[in-house]
Amino acid sequence: MSNGNKMLIESDPHQTRIAVLEDDRLTEIFVERHRHRGLVGNVYKGRVTRVLPGMQAAFVDIGLERDAFLYVSDVIEHAEPEEDREPEDEAPEEEAPQASPQEGEPSISDLLKGGQEIIVQVVKDPLPNKGARITTHVTLPGRYLVLLPTVRHLGVSRRIEDGEERQRLLEILEELSERAETGLIVRTVGEGRGRDELNPDLEYLEGLWERIRHRGRKVGAPALLHRDLDLALRVVRDQMSRDFSVLLVDGEETYQRIVEFLDQVQPGLLGRVKLYSQDDKLFESFGIEDQIDAALKSKVWLKSGGYIVINPTEALVAIDVNTGRFVGRTNLEDTVRKTNLEAVKEIVRQIRLRDLGGIIVIDLIDMVEQEHKDEVFGLLEQELARDRAKTKVLSISEFGLVEITRKRSHSNLERLMTQSCPYCAGRGRIKAVSTICLKLRKELLSKPRTQTLGDGEILLRVHPDVAQALQREEREILEEVERTLDTDIVIQADPEFHHERFDVSEV
Repeated sequence: MSNGNKMLIESDPHQTRIAVLEDDRLTEIFVERHRHRGLVGNVYKGRVTRVLPGMQAAFVDIGLERDAFLYVSDVIEHAEPEEDREPEDEAPEEEAPQASPQEGEPSISDLLKGGQEIIVQVVKDPLPNKGARITTHVTLPGRYLVLLPTVRHLGVSRRIEDGEERQRLLEILEELSERAETGLIVRTVGEGRGRDELNPDLEYLEGLWERIRHRGRKVGAPALLHRDLDLALRVVRDQMSRDFSVLLVDGEETYQRIVEFLDQVQPGLLGRVKLYSQDDKLFESFGIEDQIDAALKSKVWLKSGGYIVINPTEALVAIDVNTGRFVGRTNLEDTVRKTNLEAVKEIVRQIRLRDLGGIIVIDLIDMVEQEHKDEVFGLLEQELARDRAKTKVLSISEFGLVEITRKRSHSNLERLMTQSCPYCAGRGRIKAVSTICLKLRKELLSKPRTQTLGDGEILLRVHPDVAQALQREEREILEEVERTLDTDIVIQADPEFHHERFDVSEV
């Protein structure tokens, strides 16, 4: 199959996974477990539970385990959306709450009261330690348009850069919005579209908003008023375009729904949708499974022999570049330049694939020549331009560091597909064997002995690595304990034991 952008959708009764490939390399992966669908885009009728003037925020019960969090900036009646922002321009990973109202901005306590019922939309899924983030400014995306029912604002996606085209689309919006006191944004895929194509989209979205309002008037809070499209239809709606040579779907029911959906919103793309019917699984045939496994590891090897190390922390994501086995052919500066250039392309691919957000710090290998620094930075900006998420990048510092901020609204790949290690408690490391042996020594020497021990022995069950150490390099510890307790110690290796676990019994 020819190169170019491809979209692969694999669906079964338990999950839907979508892979986006650029030149047959995985650049984005979307996963939705059917029992744990994301909440972003859902519209709720909620009840204000607490108003926090000191934080300029409020907590709202929308029927979830934790109350949702609402900033004052998402409540202000006259607020307009961030300029020409589409739904895929995602919310910040972390935002510091405002401690006091900005100049001319009302206090949260002037806008909301405890017990008040309001219609809100989720803009960021809840995390294990915090509730969902919500807004009162609902956005309803269609194929070409985004309806802003609570804001009077007309805009064009920032990704449409041609000035004449932007002006043409704004004129169409002004005509379409005459009949409704709502806001509209033309999505990126709306470029080149005419009134005849945009108007049906608007009619659909206006009907959807009216159904949401009608249900909101009938039910009490908390209640779900509108659930966003499932993952397959949402990604097809937001991403599928003529840039994709093919959309392969493994799963007949999902295939039929996508065909019916595209027939309504963009029938011109129907010819690119194919039902995958081979015996082997779709993701396996394209090597997607191996690439997903690699994306869950901290070290990523480069073709040259260099490598990058990705370390997410609570505050930021640190990415380190190393030359590794790559020694180059000319001189050190040229080796560093080539490694950094190769690393930058892979780093941006990994950022998109893993959906890393917040503050990202890249530690490049130090370069002497300013020309090389400019070349590497230019390539970084070029690669980031292909990212749908909003990013901001600062120039390379004198220490070779590059700082990037990237916005997203969903749990990243690591959070979605992994859990904290029950053995190391999330530290990523366990105690060294020598440390375990010393702890074992302390335990044995402080353990009360029974009065009936007589000629009995001590049975010590440990992990095989610890058993080997006690019989070899840490033999002195074992001999000391036997001498002090005046007894023999029988070591039993148990591969089922965790490294740090040991059991002591008298036999």
